[in-house]
Amino acid sequence: MMFSRVTRRGFLLSVAAGIPATSVCAADSPRDKGRRLAEKVIGGLGGDGFRNMHTRTEIGRAYSFYREQLTGLSIARIYTRYEDSVEGGGLREVQRQVFGKKQEDAVIFTASEAFDVTYRGAKPLTDERVKQFRETTLHDIFYILRERFTEPGVEFEDAGADIVENQAVQTLDVFDAENRQLRVWVNAISFLPVKQRFRRWDPIINDWREEVTRYTKYRDVGHGVMWPYATERERDTEKIYEMYAEHVTIDDALAESMFELPNGIRILKK
Repeated sequence: MMFSRVTRRGFLLSVAAGIPATSVCAADSPRDKGRRLAEKVIGGLGGDGFRNMHTRTEIGRAYSFYREQLTGLSIARIYTRYEDSVEGGGLREVQRQVFGKKQEDAVIFTASEAFDVTYRGAKPLTDERVKQFRETTLHDIFYILRERFTEPGVEFEDAGADIVENQAVQTLDVFDAENRQLRVWVNAISFLPVKQRFRRWDPIINDWREEVTRYTKYRDVGHGVMWPYATERERDTEKIYEMYAEHVTIDDALAESMFELPNGIRILKK
């Protein structure tokens, strides 16, 4: 059982007003406030339209960086499909990332594995790359609100007001049953996510890594769903990725074959 902090003054005022002390505790619970704030964020993102979208297509320019230096620029097409159910606890999101004008090369993330697909064949991505994609997705506020909102063990807490990215924001903390933690700052008026931050353990460097993502330039992409056209991500304070969308649509009829390996394709070694 969780008890929230109630000041002596607040307790006396509640008694004077005839309000049971237990009601004050419930009203002041950070988790109750957090759940309500999360519901407002869902509403800001489009409510049922957001929760029920099945596919999303993002087309734009993607930039990659290493030690703050630009290392890659490409036309990017990111196709996402949400699965109704997945066996074995896999992600309920599959994705196809296509880079370049000819759209010949792609990266396919299924519920449990991933491949780099080229004319040479399909090369499985390293376990660390797959794990990184999984952890980034499980910590993504949009995925959490779309797929994990009612998941057992997922809790939300209101961490109060703040000023972030020159905006008045409300702070939302998210926890799950596997001790993942995420902090999200949402605009105090629109309730759209502005910034999020989480930490993950990296066995390669034997230390924690901190990932921060910023979201801007929201637009209505259909059915009242609001989606950021600009996404910037940094790791350990260094910029690593930017995506600037030029066109975003939802609920397009994306063929299942887009998220599967072509029949007969050669499987290469890792």
